[in-house]
Amino acid sequence: MNVPLSILDLSPISAGSDAPTALRNTVDLARRAERWGYRRFWLAEHHFVAVASSSPAVLIGQIAAATQRINVGAAAVQVGFSTAIAVVESFGTLEAFHPGRIDLGVGRSGQRRYQAVRTENSVPQQNPCSQWREVGGVVVPPPVDVGALMRNPRLAATLPVLQQPEAVAPDFADQVDDILALVDGDFQAGGFAAHAVPGEGTGLTPWIFGSGKGQSAEVAGTRGLPFVASYHITPATALDAIDAYRAAFTPSARLPEPYVVVSADVVVADDTATARHLASSYGHWVHSIRVDGGAAPYPDPDECPPLTGEQLAAVKDRTATQFVGDPDEVAHRLDTLRRVSGADELVVTSVTHRHADRLRSHELLARRWGIAR
Repeated sequence: MNVPLSILDLSPISAGSDAPTALRNTVDLARRAERWGYRRFWLAEHHFVAVASSSPAVLIGQIAAATQRINVGAAAVQVGFSTAIAVVESFGTLEAFHPGRIDLGVGRSGQRRYQAVRTENSVPQQNPCSQWREVGGVVVPPPVDVGALMRNPRLAATLPVLQQPEAVAPDFADQVDDILALVDGDFQAGGFAAHAVPGEGTGLTPWIFGSGKGQSAEVAGTRGLPFVASYHITPATALDAIDAYRAAFTPSARLPEPYVVVSADVVVADDTATARHLASSYGHWVHSIRVDGGAAPYPDPDECPPLTGEQLAAVKDRTATQFVGDPDEVAHRLDTLRRVSGADELVVTSVTHRHADRLRSHELLARRWGIAR
């Protein structure tokens, strides 16, 4: 296992628990992840759902202060809900306290995608490929209709709350360019130099997160930035996104050649039967995201009935591409994903109802991957 392994954490709120407990659990996991040899610890950004990682910059500061070596970052800041200057100043502040350890991950916001969907015909688009396939042993399901999710009434009602009234999310490429200019000290506002303090001169490198072969992959490639492909969320298009990124890549002062990180959702236990039981409520959780417009508290597998046929059909692309098993099984599937994608690094997320099971999952994987200190 010859590439670094990192963690992407959501601060999941389990059924019967609460946000403060989830946040304390995330800090606990980060401390242990450092001891276990993980390269990075990244925090997601989600809003109005049962995960506590709604303010990654604040949580990054807490985790960086509670650890010593591990890189800590956002996966990713939804820049459409913010401004370039706010992002650079926030992460510049973090970098000032923890030099060399802060990763600035950025991604397109749901607001931008929602605006695009509203301009399209309300009839769902047909999937270009309806067949399940394997690429070198990596499962690639048919694409899901993302537009259907964006048209969910609950999601449509909450997205505007994340911005000022009548605000329109700027173009993602423009925001990335502004972030780069602010960090490099080249930003101009109305013909006048404007400086991010702190932030300018920190050397922060944006990590671009993407799910398909569209704008995110193109922006990462043409700007010579590292790219994170979300196989754990969009397994149908992650490999295409990587190909598009590499095809668009232009060397930069920050990065002389492409650098690809690929994400995967994993549940590892001492034996396969236990791992499958722990992961058995994952489909219910994904169903709450897909159908109800937002993640519900993570269900207890001891209390979840089997998914109905209709429920399973709605989430099968995610359940079939989750890596579940004992350490050997999961490490083998991760290594296959690494080989097929050509990943320079892998980042894993693991969600279970009990915090102890999530800790055990990450510890077992670290030992099997060979990174445990």
